[in-house]
Amino acid sequence: MLTIKEISVSYGNRAVLRDVSFELGDGQIIVLLGANGAGKTTLIKALNGTLPISAGEINLNEQPLTSISRREIAKNIAVVAQENETRFPVTVLEFVLSGRFVHGGAFGWETDGDIRFAENALKDCDLAGYASRLMNELSGGERQRVVLARALATGAKILLLDEPTANLDLAHQAMMFRLVRERSRSCGASAVVITHDLNLAAEFADEILLLKDGRIAAKGAPSEVLTAENIDDVFGVKVLLDSNPASGNVRVTNVF
Repeated sequence: MLTIKEISVSYGNRAVLRDVSFELGDGQIIVLLGANGAGKTTLIKALNGTLPISAGEINLNEQPLTSISRREIAKNIAVVAQENETRFPVTVLEFVLSGRFVHGGAFGWETDGDIRFAENALKDCDLAGYASRLMNELSGGERQRVVLARALATGAKILLLDEPTANLDLAHQAMMFRLVRERSRSCGASAVVITHDLNLAAEFADEILLLKDGRIAAKGAPSEVLTAENIDDVFGVKVLLDSNPASGNVRVTNVF
């Protein structure tokens, strides 16, 4: 479990996050929504300790994050960042296996168990048959799925996903969210996900945090947060709301 208590983050004199509080429970999926510059990526970086907070407290399993080693954090929290430097000539399997280093392995020293974790993660991400492909030969969407596979291969119980569907087609966007949901149900894994797709958020989130200017503007179930008033306030757009006929969840349609 992650417990976030009134955290703030500043870049120099500029406050990017202000007094943000929430809890990520076992098996829970929280989606972060907000306009560009609202502080979503900054919050993701703070949650795994790669960006220091200027006030407040983050606890991982009731321990202050600042008291936990980077290796132990990596065992518990895996990050899928916006597409980073993945265009180097290592194989897909080698790249995914690098996620196992926190369990004692490293390139060239993988156990049979590490390889099984990596191969299963590739299969889950619709990448069976990609193991020997080179990372610098993949499309942006394929690389994004490999990065997700590496996060899954860590076995971490908390996933932090920063726009993981940005380069994916519709089928693989749904696949990614289904994978996260299945993990939450099967082993109590939890996730914080950034997306710009309000309808994906409505379908898969247990809770939505709507950020505006570094603060939480609204928090709660999708049906409570995704209101016409909240969306207009945060994004400055008019929308129509109805129910998805397949799921019954709220559905958002832009009014152009």
